[in-house]
Amino acid sequence: MVHGANETLQADLENRPNPADPDGAIKSSLSAIDWSFVDRRSHSEIEGIHPYPAKFIAEIPRAILSSLPIPKSTAVLDLFCGSGSTLVESQRLGIPSVGVDLNPIACLMSRVKTASCPVGLEEHAAELVRISRGVPKSDVPEIPNLDHWFTPGVQIEINKIATAISATVSEVQDCLRLALSSIIVRVSNQESDTRYAAVDKNIAPEAVPALFLRAVGRINVALKSRDYALSPVNVVEGDILKVEPLEIGQPVGLVATSPPYPNAYEYWLYHKYRMWWLGYDPLKVKADEIGARAHFFKKNHHTAEDFARQMRQTLHLLDSVVVKGGYVAFVVGRSKIHGKLYDNAEIINDEARSIGFKPFFMTDRILSASRKSFNLSHANIKTETVLILRKEVE
Repeated sequence: MVHGANETLQADLENRPNPADPDGAIKSSLSAIDWSFVDRRSHSEIEGIHPYPAKFIAEIPRAILSSLPIPKSTAVLDLFCGSGSTLVESQRLGIPSVGVDLNPIACLMSRVKTASCPVGLEEHAAELVRISRGVPKSDVPEIPNLDHWFTPGVQIEINKIATAISATVSEVQDCLRLALSSIIVRVSNQESDTRYAAVDKNIAPEAVPALFLRAVGRINVALKSRDYALSPVNVVEGDILKVEPLEIGQPVGLVATSPPYPNAYEYWLYHKYRMWWLGYDPLKVKADEIGARAHFFKKNHHTAEDFARQMRQTLHLLDSVVVKGGYVAFVVGRSKIHGKLYDNAEIINDEARSIGFKPFFMTDRILSASRKSFNLSHANIKTETVLILRKEVE
């Protein structure tokens, strides 16, 4: 049974030098933060341009980046960048950053949120909708269970826009593809972004281009509302277990990330029809996704040891790119696997210890009861651990 913060990890922290050492001010600053962010009322316009499950709320990487020293000429890295929260917050502070993610929809979101706003974006979208009217109705792609989740008229309208986007100028393609992705669930028979059940929503086909144009307008406003310079951001689309140090491309002074928890969320499931409509392969994402629940309900199913192995491999990558004295912040919850609870922060800390990353700070945060995502009730995730490690200097 897991009780609060892991006892072994807590003992490691208590054996470190007292707060009078040079690290004391940093630890005091971290301790003063309400990591549950109970007063959070709303997200920024840039956060709201596309739905994303179990989102890394901006306040978490913002607190990490603001509290920990980042050496000059180093970058911030998010190993599982998701919707791009860490990358956006790094950009707000003028720090270059690198994000990695397996999910192409996540990478699309991260690129759009951190890139400059294309000139004439809404005009491009309006012209695209006009051109899309000439796309043949018979070219709807073969997608599994398409008729169950989309009415025939809606299928035709989505395909017209997707086809027109693929033929438009590259400078606006990411924004237009993200706009289309953002409305896929809205125009489908899926009950909601966090409820995977088919219902009759009576969506008129003509609503598709109208909602698409509205989504483009929302992205345009959000990108133009940014009042900070756009520091460099590199988004790497790929499996973190196969990423090479050269792909990170620069020394890293700080890592702020939230890895998928074993047997908890299904990111590929949440985005699979978005991926299919945009020409990606969700089944490939499912096969490689760390922690996907499907991996734990098959023959020779995954176990907590698989997660330990995956984190060990990830930490070896970090050892290659993080500078000495650099920090690595993980935000991770516990997992229930076949009825048994596992403390994922403990697993990560155990793997990190042998590689040369030492515990620096740890605390638990309470998740909002209103937080919605697939499998949340199954996983019974009510708290997360903020675990900050530091790479040994010697």
